Amino acid sequence: MAHRMAGPLMDSGDGSDTGVVPLIGEEYVWEPVPECWSVRRRVDGPGACATHLAGSADGEWGRDAAPYPHPWPPPFTTIAWRLSHLSEMLFLRADHTAGSHRLTRDDYLVSGDATAAVAAFDAAVTAWRKALLGAGDAALDTIGHCTYPHGSDAEEPFVDIVWWVNQEVLHHGAEIALLRDLYRSRRGDQPEPLGP
Repeated sequence: MAHRMAGPLMDSGDGSDTGVVPLIGEEYVWEPVPECWSVRRRVDGPGACATHLAGSADGEWGRDAAPYPHPWPPPFTTIAWRLSHLSEMLFLRADHTAGSHRLTRDDYLVSGDATAAVAAFDAAVTAWRKALLGAGDAALDTIGHCTYPHGSDAEEPFVDIVWWVNQEVLHHGAEIALLRDLYRSRRGDQPEPLGP
């Protein structure tokens, strides 16, 4: 998925290369509707319906958040929010599966830069993949194999957690792809053609 945001090329699914317009800052934080949740500078505070900015307080940026029960209907979220959410989830779940089992949301550094956010996502995917490859077959049936504190991980077999993470990546990844298409279409941009 990172290649679909960073470019310059991605596999089209049939083995051929397709050109990709790299994700830029304006697109990263584009709010297609009013009162979106996004990532924001800490000095600016949270956006509409958010009560705080999630992520490391040591960082310049945070992600709009609110405690449970979350606002209803859910706020529309930007690419920046979705990418930060996915990266944090993968990064922390990797740690709570095959790492220190100590990291929290307060340890996650939220990025206000599109290029850095794509790199953080790629690193989080790599860490999660490594954690999965290190888990044997017996781990899949083990309840609490992942100790991630912001979910039902401690009460669920690991295979259910893997399924859930896959669903999160699939649906937020699809949302990011749709937002990229909408952003490009509203500007009339088209990807650069490849080949002769």
